[in-house]
Amino acid sequence: MLLPYLEADRIEAGCDEVGRGCLAGPVVAAAVILPAGYSNQWINDSKKLGKTQRENLIEEIKGNAIAWQIAEATVEEIDRINIAYASFLAMKRAVLGLKISPEHLLIDGNRWKSDLNIPFTCVIQGDGIYASIAAASILAKVYRDELMEKLAEEFPYYGWERNAGYPTELHREGIKNNGSCIWHRKSFQLLPIQLEIEL
Repeated sequence: MLLPYLEADRIEAGCDEVGRGCLAGPVVAAAVILPAGYSNQWINDSKKLGKTQRENLIEEIKGNAIAWQIAEATVEEIDRINIAYASFLAMKRAVLGLKISPEHLLIDGNRWKSDLNIPFTCVIQGDGIYASIAAASILAKVYRDELMEKLAEEFPYYGWERNAGYPTELHREGIKNNGSCIWHRKSFQLLPIQLEIEL
């Protein structure tokens, strides 16, 4: 069972993002505030859950959370300000979208930078430690996977319905054979250097 909070008797929002390592699509973040006494043995780091498990937890999280929000940073923003700052921006947008202002943020990872005047704690692998961060990881993951599945219908060459935009062999083969598209991150190395030279 994951920990319910870092410090009792304060409003903590768990924050996490998904899609930093992808070659295509936005980076997606979520922020979740869970009730003080809430616990659920199935909530865990989204990477440790299967697709069906994650999807089954969505309504559980949304229905029980005091507040939750999902937000994006676009491909254009990723290319303009870099993926790290775009991830921070997506998390900031998720926090600002909460219907209740948190008193403290639990940020998954070792870095966080924003102009929000809210105290925060960075927690390495926090999505496997705190329930609110894990809940945020699940919301962000399911949302982004569904988005990439929809985009795959319009851009079927890259296998996004299976790889969600990550740099799999299928995805890179699609880029090699069909070129990149508007959803690809131009600031990322889409193909290994030797393939770029061959093209």
